[in-house]
Amino acid sequence: MILKTSSLLRSAVQPRQWLRYTSTVAPLEASKLIVEKTSNPKPKLPKDKLVFGKTFTDHMLEIEWTKEKGWHTPKISPYHNLSLDPSTIVFHYAFELFEGMKAYKDTNGNIRTFRGDKNMIRMNKSAERIALPTFDGEELQKLIDKLLLLDKDFVPEGKGYSLYLRPTLIGTTASLGVGTPDRALLFVIASPVGPYYSSGFKPVSLEATDYAVRAWPGGVGDKKLGANYAPCVKPQLEAAQRGFHQNLWLFGEEGYVTEVGTMNCFVAFENDDGTKELVTAPLDGTILEGVTRDSILELARERLPSDEWTVSERKYTIYEIEEKANKGQLIEAFGAGTAAVVSPINNIGFRGKNIKVPVALGNSGELTATVAEWIRKIQYGEEEFKNWSRVAK
Repeated sequence: MILKTSSLLRSAVQPRQWLRYTSTVAPLEASKLIVEKTSNPKPKLPKDKLVFGKTFTDHMLEIEWTKEKGWHTPKISPYHNLSLDPSTIVFHYAFELFEGMKAYKDTNGNIRTFRGDKNMIRMNKSAERIALPTFDGEELQKLIDKLLLLDKDFVPEGKGYSLYLRPTLIGTTASLGVGTPDRALLFVIASPVGPYYSSGFKPVSLEATDYAVRAWPGGVGDKKLGANYAPCVKPQLEAAQRGFHQNLWLFGEEGYVTEVGTMNCFVAFENDDGTKELVTAPLDGTILEGVTRDSILELARERLPSDEWTVSERKYTIYEIEEKANKGQLIEAFGAGTAAVVSPINNIGFRGKNIKVPVALGNSGELTATVAEWIRKIQYGEEEFKNWSRVAK
């Protein structure tokens, strides 16, 4: 009996030992930042030469993490290649996640980011899902602010122009064994960009895709993992060969609309009684929890007349869109995401037929243009709204 009691006591103590271990590892601390400035500044490209994600700023941010020590000293240094062992776990088992953010230059020369706290929450959700370390999102935002101030001359001015930020977290354990990484690297790089689509704020044509599936309930389609993107490239190439800009991903035999390749999708319907509905798919695990999506929903619910509009997060199908179009009750549609911000839609191809989406203003629908302007004004600091725009300091 004594032996059994001792065994039970040892078992009870073990969780406490684990708690003591985890509480002593270092958290992410922006105050410890070390900065090494470049001695070879890059030339700045003119705005008309900017191509999305092709050129980068002078510096990058890096923070290593180890199981033993936690988060190491943050460093900003000249942009450089990474050196990793060929057996590094990220190469073999896709221990990788990322975020997409943008920094904007306002008319006073301040550098602003848009709702970065939401990106930090989503990044931590992604990290937790694939057993990578989490962190204090505010501390990472402080570090990103320092990177932005150092490379502020790379932030292009003007409507539609910004500095795209790519926070990335990878597992760096050198091992072919499948297991929880005991080493990781968080880094942030930045790329000056113009409009995501070369056509600018003009409508795109989508192919409703049901022969391949982007995500499924219970999977990781709601996480921003690199592994979610590579399998979508081939269907996108096939859609492009048929004259479409992107895929509109469907799910199930019902043909539920989920999201576009790089955006969440919104559709405006007219009801039989003359009222209107702005619809987007619900957060059921098959779509990304878009920051722009969330922002549009909140703004629409606050600003659209409630006696005229209903703003819905619900399941809807490609067949409902087709039926509404046939009845003249399809008002407009648009995509929304960090890269493209708001993108009008004028056509949806489905099984050899085209569903024409109205664009009342020529390049977009009226609501699409209104929503795009709501977001733009907040992003560029022309309008303050609920502290959504953060000035780098």
